[in-house]
Amino acid sequence: MNDFDLLVLGSGPGGQRAAIAAAKLGRKVAVVDRREMIGGVCINTGTIPSKTLREAVLYLTGLNQRELYGQSYRVKDDITVADLGMRTQHVISRETDVIRSQLARNHVTVLPGTGRFVEPNAVVVTGGREQKVTADKIVIATGTRPARPDSVAFDEKTIIDSDGIIHLDHVPETMVVVGAGVIGIEYASMFAALGTKVTVVERRDRMLDFCDLEIVEALKYHLRDLAVTFRFGETVASVERMARGAITVLESGKRIPADTVMYSAGRQGMTDDLQLEAAGLGADRRGRIKVDEHYRTEVPHIYAVGDVIGFPSLAATSMEQGRLAAHHACGEPVSDIIDLQPIGIYTIPEISFVGRTEDALTEAKVPFEVGVSRYRELARGQIIGDSYGMLKLLVSPDDRKLLGVHVFGTGATELVHIGQTVMGLGGTVDYLVNAVFNYPTLAESYKVAALDAMNKMRHMARLSE
Repeated sequence: MNDFDLLVLGSGPGGQRAAIAAAKLGRKVAVVDRREMIGGVCINTGTIPSKTLREAVLYLTGLNQRELYGQSYRVKDDITVADLGMRTQHVISRETDVIRSQLARNHVTVLPGTGRFVEPNAVVVTGGREQKVTADKIVIATGTRPARPDSVAFDEKTIIDSDGIIHLDHVPETMVVVGAGVIGIEYASMFAALGTKVTVVERRDRMLDFCDLEIVEALKYHLRDLAVTFRFGETVASVERMARGAITVLESGKRIPADTVMYSAGRQGMTDDLQLEAAGLGADRRGRIKVDEHYRTEVPHIYAVGDVIGFPSLAATSMEQGRLAAHHACGEPVSDIIDLQPIGIYTIPEISFVGRTEDALTEAKVPFEVGVSRYRELARGQIIGDSYGMLKLLVSPDDRKLLGVHVFGTGATELVHIGQTVMGLGGTVDYLVNAVFNYPTLAESYKVAALDAMNKMRHMARLSE
């Protein structure tokens, strides 16, 4: 007899959902995690702190209200790290309590500490005291940490990674962000909104290359309006720490001085201390574990979910992976994860999309028509002072189904779910044309964009007669 039916390593979104799903199926479940990391990276250093920081920045800077009240409008003139941290710590504390309550309510045992394999079915938990626990099935949900190049001397003050952002003791006047991925661009936009002069260095020729090009160009325009400088096609040769700040030296010879340098060089799976070899497992150089369609590793009774298995590395996706893995581990029938997953990027302004981009459709030689709605044409857009937002629909002219939905501006990460639902149910653009949306709302942009696409297709049909 093992101690538990299911043992979960990590209490982030994937681990938490796996544990609760198995508990609701009547299994005896335990979760291993450090006391100060309940909720995982998502709650403590990643998703929740960064999104809360973003809301604090938007509120305190009054950025969203400046079209209505003028460019000089601010809620608070001298914004400090304490102002930003107060709201962040409050939300982290509340979310941690919620997770603890959910685990307790579902009778999930929490084993404080870190776990390492000693046998395929046994894990030693090291915390206050060391104990060995066994389980029929094990789920690895240890998440990731920021990847740190060996050539960079991080000091947690001047040269930091994304985890170090929430521990800054002041808002820097200048900042270099190395890496124009999702995390890098999110933080670049937040600090630019605070008035920091930000320079983004990216070795590729563009940022967010998986997003719609028109949407990315709109974001880039707004970030430049916030005094962000972009250095694309540039590679960092070294970072020289100085008495007051650091100088980022590029291979092209450029030298960029700044108070703070933030590296956003991808993520590294937290598998180093798991002693995977004791369980008959291994990880790639990025610390990621290979799984099958049921999230089983090469050892059938051990599963892995969340960021530790790689793409798409989203909290929402990790939650669903955890639930599905737990059901499969418990021998319960469950549907596969739906491929149609929304992507949300919490820049200022935010981006969200579902489905394919124009570039992807063009490359696949799939014909499409474009319908666009701009927030400035909507009454709600005028009310909230958002004249730059837009929603784009990509529609198949053959069967009129939606191929992609791309949103830029206020509420993008909420609005995208309307398009996701229509696409998931196989709906057509006709539904959006005929549906009645509340007025005045941003959701009305779907009807405007649908009418735009419909009119273009009608015009094409007329010419073809």
